[in-house]
Amino acid sequence: MEAVVRNLGRLPAAVARLAESPQLLNGFLQLSAVFETSTLEPVAREVVIMTVAVRNDCHVCVEMHSEKLRKLGADEALIAALCEQRDLPDESLEAVRRFTLAVLATAGGVGDEELERFLSYGRTERNALEVVLGIGTYTMSTFANRLTRAAVRA
Repeated sequence: MEAVVRNLGRLPAAVARLAESPQLLNGFLQLSAVFETSTLEPVAREVVIMTVAVRNDCHVCVEMHSEKLRKLGADEALIAALCEQRDLPDESLEAVRRFTLAVLATAGGVGDEELERFLSYGRTERNALEVVLGIGTYTMSTFANRLTRAAVRA
């Protein structure tokens, strides 16, 4: 938790609740740090996270990652489209969103056509696997936040 405070300048209530299981908290923090080093660019990583957070109805993650998108310079139209589950204005980022949804819908059994569509936007097979990493990491977070009834602000 000290590392979270150093990184964010505060301890989010959701993190404090996850600390009930140090293993879960440490696992999430380690996986999210690994995801941050993936070859997906920062805004694309946030598209994966927001797609999972909105789908799983995790208000904590939606708020935190909307703010992160703003800090990355994303415009409000992108954030609103993610929150409203609409097509994104940027085709390359929309390909990431659609691929994320396809992986979720098929439990990873994405068809060749869907994978090829993702790759056609300059994405790589490595990027596809990194989407899976993001989904796993933030599925754990969103489920835990909902289970603990983590508040957006505390």
